[in-house]
Amino acid sequence: FTQQYQPAVCNSNPTPCKDPPDKLFTVHGLWPSDSNGNDPKYCKAPPYQTMKILEPHLVIIWPNVLNRNDHEVFWRKQWDKHGSCASSPIQNQTHYFDTVIKMYTTQKQNVSEILSKANIKPGRKSRRLVDIENAIRKVINNMTPKFKCQKNPRTSLTELVEVGLCSDSNLTQFI
Repeated sequence: FTQQYQPAVCNSNPTPCKDPPDKLFTVHGLWPSDSNGNDPKYCKAPPYQTMKILEPHLVIIWPNVLNRNDHEVFWRKQWDKHGSCASSPIQNQTHYFDTVIKMYTTQKQNVSEILSKANIKPGRKSRRLVDIENAIRKVINNMTPKFKCQKNPRTSLTELVEVGLCSDSNLTQFI
């Protein structure tokens, strides 16, 4: 379950974001992996269908950070590339997106909220990665999150772009 820090995504992307980013982590995707740690992609599944009933939630927690006028393209890409491979325990596309909403909102897997409770708030202040890691580990049963950091080409500072939280195949416990 990968979340991205919007300002860092905009800073690290060759194409600038069309709108100012929010200073928070939002969903990048729920990506299954096999027992060897490989990430299957583009599996056989029914084609993506518009998610009108879930869209109000998805726009908030899973926006297309690079182009806020076209969330649907981002969601379709995530379903086609990753969600289509999440056959167990995910039953279908609606279940895939609904699962992400639940993980982010009710299962305490919102990285922005986790960091805020540890008094780690966004801003210009540098943070040690170990402090961020420890704050997250407290919430995910002392498991190690996966981090993606990149150098901001404008400032030459290293920024935290993504945090990945790994769960077992039933999505019931962190691993």
